[in-house]
Amino acid sequence: MEKYMTFLEAMSQLILNEVPKADYDSLFNDFVESEFFLLDGDSLLITCACEKSLKQGQNLHFFYLVERYLVDLVTKGGQFAVIFFKDAESAYFNFPELLPLRTALILHLQRNTDIDVRTDFSGCLSQEWKAFLEESYPYFLIVADEGLDHPQTHLFNFLIIQAWALKVNAVLFAGQVVDVLRLYAYFMPSKHKHQMFFQKNRSYIENAYRTLIQQLEECRALALAPLFGNLKWENIMGEAHETISLLKQLWPEGSDIRRVLCVTSCSLFLRFYHRLLESRSKTTAAPQQVEGEHVALQEVEDLCKLHCLSVAFLLRLPLSQRACTRFVTSHWTEDIQTFLKMKKWCDYFILSNINILEFWNLDLTHLSDLSDELLLKNIAFYYENENVQGLHLNLGNAITKDYEHLWDTVSQLVRPFDVGKSFPLRTTKCPFLKKNPSPIKETSKEKMPSLGFIPVSCQVVDNFVGDILKDLPFLTSDDPVVTSLVKQKEFDELVHWHSHRPLSDDYDRTKCQFNEKSRDPYYLRSVQKYHVFQRFYGKSLESVSSKFVVTQGIKPRKFCEPKSKKTQETKAEIITRENKKRLLAKEEEKEEKKWSVLSFSVEEEMKEDLNSGIKKLEDFLKSCKSSSVKFRVEMVGLTVCLKAWKEHCQSEEGETTKDLSIAVQMMKRIYSVMEKYPELLQESDRQVIARCLRYLGFEELASSLHLTQVTGNDTKEKKKNKYSVGIGPARFQLQYLGPYLLRDERKDPDPRVQDFIPDTWQRELLDVVDKNESAVIVAPTSSGKTYASYYCMERVLQEGDEGVVVYVAPTKALVNQVAATVQNRFRKNLPDSKALCGVFTRDYRHDALNSQILITVPVCFEILLLAPHRQAWVKRIRYVIFDEVHCLGGEIGGAVWEHLLVMIRCPFLALSATISNPEHLTEWLQSVKRYWKQADERMGQNIASRSVGCRPGSRKDGLLAKQSYRVRLVLYGERYNDLEKHICSVNDGGISFDHYHPCAALTTDHIEKYGFPSDLTLSPREMIQLYDTMFHFWPGWPKAQGLCPEEFIHFKNKIVIKKSDARKYEESLKAELTGWVKSGHAEEARMVLKHLRPDSVISSKNMANMFPVLVEKLKQMEKLPALFFLFKLGTVEERAGSVKTFLEEKQQKKRPPRADKEAHDLENKLRKVRKSIEKQKTIDDKSLKNPRKVDQSLIHDAERDNLLRVLEKNLEIPQDCTYADQKALDAQTLQTVFDRVKFTRKGAELKALAARGIGYHHSSLNFKEKQLVEILFRKGFIRVVTATGTLALGINMPCKSVVFAQNSIYLDALNYRQMSGRAGRRGQDLLGDVYFFDIPLPKIEKLIKSNVPELRGQFPLSLSLVLRLMLLASKGDDPEDSQAKALSALKHSLLSFKQPRAMEMLKLYFLFALQFLVKEGYLDREGNPMGFAGLVSHLHYHEPSNLVFVSFLVRGLFHNLCQPTRKGSKHFSQDVMEKLVLVLAHLFGRIYFPARFQDAPPKFYQSKVFLEDLPGDFKAALDEYNRNVTEDFASFLMIVSRLADMKQEHQLPLSHIDFSGEECEDSPLVSYLMSCKEGRVAISPFVCLSGNSDGDLLCPGTLDRVTLRTIGIDSSQAPMLCLQRFDNQGRKMPLNAYALDFYKHGSLTGLVQDNRMNEGAAYQLLKDFAFTIQSISVSLRELCVNEEDNVVLAFEQLSKSFLEKFNKI
Repeated sequence: MEKYMTFLEAMSQLILNEVPKADYDSLFNDFVESEFFLLDGDSLLITCACEKSLKQGQNLHFFYLVERYLVDLVTKGGQFAVIFFKDAESAYFNFPELLPLRTALILHLQRNTDIDVRTDFSGCLSQEWKAFLEESYPYFLIVADEGLDHPQTHLFNFLIIQAWALKVNAVLFAGQVVDVLRLYAYFMPSKHKHQMFFQKNRSYIENAYRTLIQQLEECRALALAPLFGNLKWENIMGEAHETISLLKQLWPEGSDIRRVLCVTSCSLFLRFYHRLLESRSKTTAAPQQVEGEHVALQEVEDLCKLHCLSVAFLLRLPLSQRACTRFVTSHWTEDIQTFLKMKKWCDYFILSNINILEFWNLDLTHLSDLSDELLLKNIAFYYENENVQGLHLNLGNAITKDYEHLWDTVSQLVRPFDVGKSFPLRTTKCPFLKKNPSPIKETSKEKMPSLGFIPVSCQVVDNFVGDILKDLPFLTSDDPVVTSLVKQKEFDELVHWHSHRPLSDDYDRTKCQFNEKSRDPYYLRSVQKYHVFQRFYGKSLESVSSKFVVTQGIKPRKFCEPKSKKTQETKAEIITRENKKRLLAKEEEKEEKKWSVLSFSVEEEMKEDLNSGIKKLEDFLKSCKSSSVKFRVEMVGLTVCLKAWKEHCQSEEGETTKDLSIAVQMMKRIYSVMEKYPELLQESDRQVIARCLRYLGFEELASSLHLTQVTGNDTKEKKKNKYSVGIGPARFQLQYLGPYLLRDERKDPDPRVQDFIPDTWQRELLDVVDKNESAVIVAPTSSGKTYASYYCMERVLQEGDEGVVVYVAPTKALVNQVAATVQNRFRKNLPDSKALCGVFTRDYRHDALNSQILITVPVCFEILLLAPHRQAWVKRIRYVIFDEVHCLGGEIGGAVWEHLLVMIRCPFLALSATISNPEHLTEWLQSVKRYWKQADERMGQNIASRSVGCRPGSRKDGLLAKQSYRVRLVLYGERYNDLEKHICSVNDGGISFDHYHPCAALTTDHIEKYGFPSDLTLSPREMIQLYDTMFHFWPGWPKAQGLCPEEFIHFKNKIVIKKSDARKYEESLKAELTGWVKSGHAEEARMVLKHLRPDSVISSKNMANMFPVLVEKLKQMEKLPALFFLFKLGTVEERAGSVKTFLEEKQQKKRPPRADKEAHDLENKLRKVRKSIEKQKTIDDKSLKNPRKVDQSLIHDAERDNLLRVLEKNLEIPQDCTYADQKALDAQTLQTVFDRVKFTRKGAELKALAARGIGYHHSSLNFKEKQLVEILFRKGFIRVVTATGTLALGINMPCKSVVFAQNSIYLDALNYRQMSGRAGRRGQDLLGDVYFFDIPLPKIEKLIKSNVPELRGQFPLSLSLVLRLMLLASKGDDPEDSQAKALSALKHSLLSFKQPRAMEMLKLYFLFALQFLVKEGYLDREGNPMGFAGLVSHLHYHEPSNLVFVSFLVRGLFHNLCQPTRKGSKHFSQDVMEKLVLVLAHLFGRIYFPARFQDAPPKFYQSKVFLEDLPGDFKAALDEYNRNVTEDFASFLMIVSRLADMKQEHQLPLSHIDFSGEECEDSPLVSYLMSCKEGRVAISPFVCLSGNSDGDLLCPGTLDRVTLRTIGIDSSQAPMLCLQRFDNQGRKMPLNAYALDFYKHGSLTGLVQDNRMNEGAAYQLLKDFAFTIQSISVSLRELCVNEEDNVVLAFEQLSKSFLEKFNKI
């Protein structure tokens, strides 16, 4: 093995290098069903076995931990298999106590659960394993990064390396964290270098693996020899087999696994030990020595008797009784440990042979509870100590009977010798347990906090939790906890601090882009420039002309009805109508003249080049408004197309194929003429159309339109064959005209909409706004749902100058786009103090509170809603528009969306393209509106009673009284254009594409269980493909004729097949295929689906290198512009850069050999000429100009201009070396866009990429950089953009094609729909294309058939939110309104909707939060804020760090630290600054490394990388803070435990095996041993088996794995900030010192190199860190009246210096 050690170390180092770069992400990311993944069973085993709360030998607790983990995966949508390799068993030969546990675990998961458990692979390098991975293509494998010893760690390393080699990603067990909805873990992706490492070292890897397994096999022999002497492995297994066979004879009726294992294992153990003693007595010098001294057989018999008794206890005692067992802390003696090791081997031998009992009646239910070593120890302690001292307790009849039966069976199975009677249990006096001064753990004496809440009373508290207060324990007024609330003396330095002073909020502190009150000319020019640019930006987003809005006051909206009598019209109306008529006539005349001029040239061009001519004709049609002119143009086009078709058919006579594009153009013209202008059709026109149809071979259609005389069948048939397209009209339309099929569109205009004729569902949206209703709107991307938003804005703008519309967008990029669109769409004359549109994000704001339309992000709107002194502004809000409302279920910020939806009183519009349970969401929101209706009525009555005698209607927010409280659900499912999917394959160094039929994603099982996904739609040609395939595999199926395209009822004899007709055909095909599956023809359906599925292509090439080839191929196919979605910031930039490099290399190859030298020479000449010009200018300035010198100057200028022209031509980018469309934008506009990013971080790089028509877009770019990419892409200049998922959230960047170019956790059903929805530009592309590049087939299938996730509620409360709500309720401008908002936020969480148990849990958590805030001095007992409540709430983003920070401040720790360099100085040393950053880095922006990175850290160049410990005084303060929090949270858990479902708590979570039952009351011994009933309130009864009690709630890091699982609370709800975090195996996880390292060296590159961070992510984290320091600094300055306070000065110095370093990046 030594020869492979170096290689094994190199392999470990490769993995170790990837560990710190691992992404820490949620594994499921809101999946309904996750992708298929694998779980290494041995990694799961050792992770659970190393659990801190588990005591060795407690099997049932271990199985509970395994099932709790697995059920968590299942409930979160996990689709997985658990893998146990045969070779992996050899890693446990040195840990025999785990061998039977592993075997039992495998059997238990196979027999008692629905988990897919695979044990048929010998090892991770086997061919079977490789074939399995290639077939199932799991997305990731969850594996441990460290084993119990080095050999097992190497086995895990082999597994990771081999998985990487087959493009399977690795996820670490270490460091996983679970919350209500997600599971976070370290994700290590497979990279090309990993695949290359495996290929290069394949033979070395295989040989090293074989050698390692061989070495482990040798360990088995070494481990067995001291215990079993010279017995061979085969002989041992043979005896085990024989023992089981003998038991079958003794118990022919069968039994359960606990009894079977007990008797067989004990008898085998006794026989082996008896034989070992015999062999020792026969020889004086035995080659193998038994471990320990020679021990009498009777002692081993006694141990087996005790074991049999412990099993009898397991058979009779329910879990509720066993959970109360006392915990013996004494350890086994050395001899007994040896015996137990031998006994575990025997357990393993029996369980390994259990398969021979397959046809015997063996109950395997209780495989999870085969033995309980802690119970055995308890019984042994009693007989060894208490029984000997005279305490004699009866076993009870039932237990005695079971025990005697077990021991009698053991006696019969042993055979060679007599093992003695069942009683007495102890016949020897040798101690089994070591002596211990405190042998029993006294859980009843553990100090627990007082159980009860501190009484707090105020209106909000009474209204929210008043109904449960009577049932809860409360502390009395003389309780020490309550008496200690008397305000303690604050740190002396804080006497100058006004902690109660109201702080400015985030609105005040957010950088104001413009000073709204300034009249400085420079300022006014910058404002003007900004608005000009915004309008330019808005115009790039949509081609809508700006509208001037005039205030009309509040008028009830009346729907216009056509007037029945002309006499009803007023004179003004008649004049207006006549004027319009005259204008239309004039316009028509003008267009006729224009066509007369153009017609000849267009017709001639169509004859020469049909496609080019058609394009000109269609361009004219777009600009033309007159129907009569359009009709004439279409008829001309049709006539020319017919002529072209005839000529083509004549020239191609005898050829088998025809160019059907001409036929397609003919049918397009027929569509237009017949559907758009039926009233203009004359008989002659019908004849022309009929003639065209006959020439296409559609005789029946032609006859239905115009009957003609039939002359000579032969001639007719010959003509038909010559010109016919060769297929029926319905098939032809579906196959070739699918994208052109006409939609059913309304033709009656709506007076509310000027630019287009809205569909029925869009009119419903307008009705919603007119009636002041709310609506949830679910419609596909680009369907036109946002129009309602702009209509809503216009309505409010028309009503007056006071009303406000708030538009809530999920990202800053979308905020900027919407703001630009609004500024482009609307203009209005407003008073000087008001603006039309304002923006508020965390980065900047302008005109936020003095605008009528505010565009903002959720967190900023929440700040305004919760700000006590902003309520007057809040009352002005008339409507709120929530865009992309599905973010409500998102990983980050979901709870904020909830708060907004429940706290607004006005109507709202909630828009989304992807919600799978909109009915549930609407029902929840309707319940919120019912609450507000009652609240408004109550407040209205109160106002009326207070203002008796006042003029009615004087209430300022009177408009709210007129709102409707109805919430409508508006659903629309039809996309404007179809999407077709394609798979990219690499063949011979090039890229090829295979069409992917959506039905290929389905299986017959899926169709049978779920049917067709609701949004799985087919394009018309895919419908034809499906029909043909169905017909191919079952030609005689009954409905084949009826579903034939030519015979289908909705197609038959139709000249114009519409989109709606095709949809009916699609539904019929789907229903028929579903019928096949359900009516016994599943095999035919399976063949259809299999035939539609393309072959799986796994390329060994580096797909990153193929990316530029893919882009080039799409350009050649005219599929640009395209968006390429990737999911890592670094990869987004790298791929864009690789395409640019590809084009540069392509250009370099085309350049003449001397071109570079010529360019260099030209630059030198140009430099000299410029110097001459400068020199000449200096001379001219000094002396009077004479004509000769002027001539010289002109010569120099001309020479310079000429050189510039030549150089520009030399460096010009050829058209085929750029994707930029130079014609799309003029040079001046392009320069304007470029100038905005002149001084930004990525500006130069983006400009260089844009020159080649390339861009990238991700969250780390600033808004100007994003705008550059968005504008140039929209304008068509940039045609290739790589982007992350942020671009999919509503950003208006439609394209021709969307490419998924990287697999990721984040590529889920939701993001797939959001991103693919960008394909197909409305009005430009009739078909959108979606390409999958380097995405495995199983993943594509999952994306297409998975439903989008249901919106599920987040845990809605936090301490900071409770404090902010209490601040609002007590300090709000309008107390009644503020309290109503606070109560709505508390009462209406989506999590607790229709869930009374969850609501009660939230009420108890609210009381816990109040108790904590009162204890910490942020609230008084009347619910009023006090102390530093304002500072805590201001830093609410950072809970619990905000609470810890304030506790440090109050204790004076920052004043102790921040001492100036000398007395009286205002400057602080670098050491003080670094220590301050160290403290802040422990509180804010914490990022952990996986524990294993510390094992062998590489050399670091600039950074220290690992964050050093907190200074001692801060550490002590944090320890005390955490101790207080832990005690409060433990007390809360004990109270909330009453909500637990105790029936479920006594079942294993996954297998649901029930361990409840009647308690054994006839056994005094049981009652004595199981007497510890105290301290088991909030702990799972399974966890109590390991001796855990409520006292363990106070131990850090154990909460989530010991508490009752059905109460729905986890440690994330406790505001603790752990100093150290440990992973599942108990290893410390170090903090990344990125913030401190950056402060020391100021290098972003250093963080990338040493701290293993992505550059974009590091930049964002540093920005947030700088923002936090700045926020703290401003807050401290506002709170302190002493201008020379050291802490304030120190934070100001730190904020300034950190920002200076950051701005230099």
